Amino acid sequence: MPEWYFVAMANERLWPRDLPPVWLLGSLLAMVALHVWLPGPRWLWPPWTWGGLAFVVSGGWLTLGSALRFRRVGTGVRPFSAASSLVRGGAYRWTRNPMYLGMVAFLVGIAGCLGTTTTVLVPVAFWVLLDRRFVRREEAFLRARFGADYDAWCREVRRWL
Repeated sequence: MPEWYFVAMANERLWPRDLPPVWLLGSLLAMVALHVWLPGPRWLWPPWTWGGLAFVVSGGWLTLGSALRFRRVGTGVRPFSAASSLVRGGAYRWTRNPMYLGMVAFLVGIAGCLGTTTTVLVPVAFWVLLDRRFVRREEAFLRARFGADYDAWCREVRRWL
């Protein structure tokens, strides 16, 4: 990709609202709207719906814990912000995208708590959106920034799981 692309991606002012947490909030609102106005058949009934809380809590923990790890090492948390180091510890030993994986798990948990079929579509759509809109572009960005070190990490650790 051309150099101007990476400069544009690193400039946070150009993309201030195109952030995964904004998409997460929109997805959460879409799930609630689908549950209320177009629920479809139930696939899970109480008390089994409470099992979704395990995904909500673990997804939130994974996302926040991974973001805190970025802060501790002093690298940018926002997509395409300045990357000062390649984070390999913690959950980054098993997945290259634990923050995004945590957000998807959070939505899966909400779908479980709601228990209606149409809400299950949202985490799938959110995962595809993250993969295409952020992950693939970030990979190109990080490959240009860290080169062979990043490629070696990609061979060791899967993109998602």
